[in-house]
Amino acid sequence: MSKSLSVALTGNPNTGKSTIFNELTGARQKIGNWPGVTVDKKVGYVHHNDKDIMIVDLPGTYSVNTRSPEEKIVIDYLMENHTDLVVDVVDSSNIERNLYLTLQLLEKGIPLILDLNMQDEAEKRGIKIDVKKLESFLGYPVLLTIARDGKSLKNMLNVFTSISMTGYGPSDQLKAHIARVQEIEAEVTDEKLRQEQLIELRYSFIDEIMKSAVKFSNVGTTVSEKIDRVLANGILAIPAFLAIMYAVFQITFEWIGQPVADALEEFISGTLTETAAEALVSLDVADWMQSLILDGIIGGVGAVIVFVPLIFILFFCLSFLDGTGYMARVAFIMDPVMRRVGLTGKGVMPLMMGFGCGVPSIMGARALDTEKDRMLSIMAAPFLTCGAKLPIMALFAAMFFPDNAANVVFAMYVVGVAMAIASTKILSHTTFKDENSTFLLELPPYRMPDMKTVLLETWDKGKGYLMKAGTIIFLGCVIIWFLGAFNSQGMVEDMGESFLASIGAAVGALFTLQGFGSWEAGAAVISGILAKESVVSTIGILYGLPDVSADAENAVETAQAMLGTGMGSAFTPLSAISFMIFSQLYTPCVTALGTIRKETGSMKWMLFAAGYMFVLAWVVSLVVYQLGGLLGFE
Repeated sequence: MSKSLSVALTGNPNTGKSTIFNELTGARQKIGNWPGVTVDKKVGYVHHNDKDIMIVDLPGTYSVNTRSPEEKIVIDYLMENHTDLVVDVVDSSNIERNLYLTLQLLEKGIPLILDLNMQDEAEKRGIKIDVKKLESFLGYPVLLTIARDGKSLKNMLNVFTSISMTGYGPSDQLKAHIARVQEIEAEVTDEKLRQEQLIELRYSFIDEIMKSAVKFSNVGTTVSEKIDRVLANGILAIPAFLAIMYAVFQITFEWIGQPVADALEEFISGTLTETAAEALVSLDVADWMQSLILDGIIGGVGAVIVFVPLIFILFFCLSFLDGTGYMARVAFIMDPVMRRVGLTGKGVMPLMMGFGCGVPSIMGARALDTEKDRMLSIMAAPFLTCGAKLPIMALFAAMFFPDNAANVVFAMYVVGVAMAIASTKILSHTTFKDENSTFLLELPPYRMPDMKTVLLETWDKGKGYLMKAGTIIFLGCVIIWFLGAFNSQGMVEDMGESFLASIGAAVGALFTLQGFGSWEAGAAVISGILAKESVVSTIGILYGLPDVSADAENAVETAQAMLGTGMGSAFTPLSAISFMIFSQLYTPCVTALGTIRKETGSMKWMLFAAGYMFVLAWVVSLVVYQLGGLLGFE
């Protein structure tokens, strides 16, 4: 009969801890959230030597001072849960910095196995660690591993199934250190002074370990240092970053992702829908049920599935870059710039993703270190011009400003960035003014990513989008279908008589002072909450064009066709600008709202985002229209 064993993996970020977890557990993983927070909870299982081993991959952290959700999760779990083994995964090539967390855990009385990972990297840097001396200094067992080496990981499993921690305890040197820590904690009442003394004491003890157990030899300039001379160079760093991100977006939205998404969309809107329609007709299904299935269910699910290739490819590219060690450099490079708007350097990556799609941008905020940074990034991301907003901008610019269309569209991008910056500054000085942002980051060596880890991370993130956000947009599609197909008398042929038209009239009245107070504009605004792309198709249908493409590339042709419709008289150039600005800034689509709900773990923040973005968009579009009128523009 198999026996069970529980193991917790802890350690600094970028130590190879997640690679070890993925190599040991493979597909036998469960990903969720820790109670009360959105930080990933990873639990995996492996069977070895007649034992079922449960492995918990704790969040990477540099300390356990409980300043961040990750730090609190780690120390609470280790102190409150009965875990058979605690393994502290250390980057052997950066052992001095990593030992700080090790000491903190030992000071808390947590017995652990010290795993010196990345032995290959340490050798390249001329670092040799005497395992016996290190064990003698600490009083606890030490392992040597290379995360991708099956032999060393098999040895790790052998240790898990055979070792008994009851035979280990702190050495005399460690006992003396812990006693001094307890004295400082008891005697020094000033928090800042106490922390300074503890930090100095810990590094003094680490210095003793380094002198006794670690030897260095000069191996010259490393490969990572040579690469950093280009990619982290003060002059070339930002251009290199922009070039790499341009390539990522080209791969995602042009070269690979978009063609796959287009093929999938063609299949869903063409073959699948036609086949389903024929089947429903042959079965003599009621008209309203046919409409629900075709327009609501297939249309709703299809709207989610079409995004899936983009999501998976984007996450694959970013996970791959993260595995190389480059993403840590990006945060370092951008830190001075990002601090001016209230974030740290790590905040640049989630926001960059916002130009492709708001959903991965919001989800990307989970990589940030503090709750303040995560929330500021989440609230700023929806302001940016995602691919779904571009057709709106391109259509109106081509129709009303044919000679300056490119400049007008570019201006909308600037408006989005400006509001993202303004929002971050406002929230950082109001809602989150008492929370400080910290920026502590290791620069790991460049390496070829472990593809198994990259693929698992891609699947975890993509699956979360598909399962969580997908259900929200599905529900939204059904609601919009119902509103557009019925009124109080039943199902309608003319959408102008539907609930959607009635609601659109009420919503449109809110924009009388912005110059677009018609019910059609109100209905378009409502449909934009479902998906921003639907604003263009809704306007086209309502103004007499039943087949309007939401593709930005066809915006000019669509605009010229619309000049002969009621839209040409419904909007003026000034009200068109007002509508574009409102569309750029107002409430995110239901997919993004659902993702905000998931990532913040709070309905309150989702409603806050929906409300405050709507109000800001309303105010800015009002100012633009009224000020433009006063200046004589129309």
